[in-house]
Amino acid sequence: MASFVTPPFLGAFAWVMLAGPNAGYLNKLYRSLTGAEEPLFNIFTMTGLIFVVALYTFPYVYIMIDNTLGLIASDLEEAAAILGAHRLQVALTVTLPMVLPAILSGFILAVLQALALFGSPAILALPAGFHTITTQVWALFQYPPKIEMAAACSVPLLLSTALLLLVQKKLLGRRGYASVGGKGGQRRVIPLGAWRYPALAGCLAVLACAVFLPYSVLARAAFSHAWAEPLSWENFTLANWSFTFLYSATQSAIVNTLELGVLTACVGAALAALLAYITTRKLVIGHQVLAFLTLAPVVIPGIVLAVALFIAYTRPPFLLYGTLWILFIAYLTKEMPVGYSQSDATFRGIHPELEEAGRILGAGRLRVLGEITAPLAKSGIIATWCFIFIGVIRELSASIILFTPSTKVMSVVIFDLKEEGQFGAIAVLGLFMLLMTFVVVALMQSLLGRDVMGARSSSSAG
Repeated sequence: MASFVTPPFLGAFAWVMLAGPNAGYLNKLYRSLTGAEEPLFNIFTMTGLIFVVALYTFPYVYIMIDNTLGLIASDLEEAAAILGAHRLQVALTVTLPMVLPAILSGFILAVLQALALFGSPAILALPAGFHTITTQVWALFQYPPKIEMAAACSVPLLLSTALLLLVQKKLLGRRGYASVGGKGGQRRVIPLGAWRYPALAGCLAVLACAVFLPYSVLARAAFSHAWAEPLSWENFTLANWSFTFLYSATQSAIVNTLELGVLTACVGAALAALLAYITTRKLVIGHQVLAFLTLAPVVIPGIVLAVALFIAYTRPPFLLYGTLWILFIAYLTKEMPVGYSQSDATFRGIHPELEEAGRILGAGRLRVLGEITAPLAKSGIIATWCFIFIGVIRELSASIILFTPSTKVMSVVIFDLKEEGQFGAIAVLGLFMLLMTFVVVALMQSLLGRDVMGARSSSSAG
């Protein structure tokens, strides 16, 4: 969750301070220990960009699988073990098939999020002298703008989405995997034996690269006169904090970001849940087309979407430019595929037979939805809310086109500070952004935790 909450552009900025070829902390440490002249790792390369993007996109897969695994009743795995299956067989024949839709959905979402990123490539690729599709589109919009060429650059992303969705359909076929039954079971602790040490080392390595090292370097820079110098009493300062929060745009940007985040998450979670329920239960003709159209915006780079909205809403009858509403539309459009994918995985894990049983007993569709489906889907919908809220906080590519001085958000302020070379202020605002996001997500996760425990208690009592 900490990696997912971290905006990719902020993670990329932290890794510039960690693995920059000249002043990066890790490279300076490597030179001091070995006497080598060449850096250990140059973050301004394609390898460096892939490394950073991977650190901040794998949580899309992790969270989806984690939510689905939480819905799997342990008695299914225990039944297989009682029938003689060993642990690996249980994982491959029982657990894996039930989480396969979540794995594929997470994979597709992670790939498309990586393709559509702008902030990380802008920080790492442009200084290295190469482009990704999003930075190339951004460059084509610089003066004089070449809108037709930018649109042509977006076509490969659209084709990639169609191909990945086709692969998902071919792999899953018409098979459905449901993981929620009428009763829940206790979760079994699986002993790893000697493998617990490699497993722990692997987890710590991922956390170090995605969380511990970036946060440490940001915290250090936040209290330093010069971030590249050792942190001593002479280099210690609180001036970065006072400068950041007295910076003319910061206070309004914090309020704007919170307003947009909460509003988009509430509207988006409700809309995503509704669309996912309609498509998974096949309630309308053409539900497959509806699902595809809901996922389609994920392939549109945020900067291209922003230009389209700029053209559409800078003239009557819908004059929205200069207000927060144009940012709300951009965020809702961009984050809907994320929310839909999470909600879709949730409803696929709820067997339709549970709803059919309620209908047979005389309950109407709305009553079944309120008393059976909604309680089972609640944790997934809360996860959808968190997905969308975090996505809004992390958003830069659309914001950088659509903001005005009165509608700046925190990501834009950080980008402005980068242009001014204010590394300490970037670290301060980045840490504040992370703290604010963690607090909101922790509140939602606490609600989810109580809901899960309540459901288990009710099942046990029943």
